Amino acid sequence: MRTKFRIFLLSIVIAFFGLVSNVMAQPSPGGNQGGTTPGGPPIGGGTAPIGSGITLLVLMAASYGLKRRFDARNSAAEAED
Repeated sequence: MRTKFRIFLLSIVIAFFGLVSNVMAQPSPGGNQGGTTPGGPPIGGGTAPIGSGITLLVLMAASYGLKRRFDARNSAAEAED
């Protein structure tokens, strides 16, 4: 009986969150006069230069890894002395 109640309660909670997400959805803005898309074109042409950002992220991760390795070697060397 107790497991059936938990399953029932869980299904009610899941259904509630499903309904809440539908209620909070934004309505369609509709069309603009002149046939243009609502909101206008994307800012900056719609493209983002992610190549240099990825390179920067990889370099920072590699330098962080090297620092951690250097610190681990120094602490191991100090522990042996």
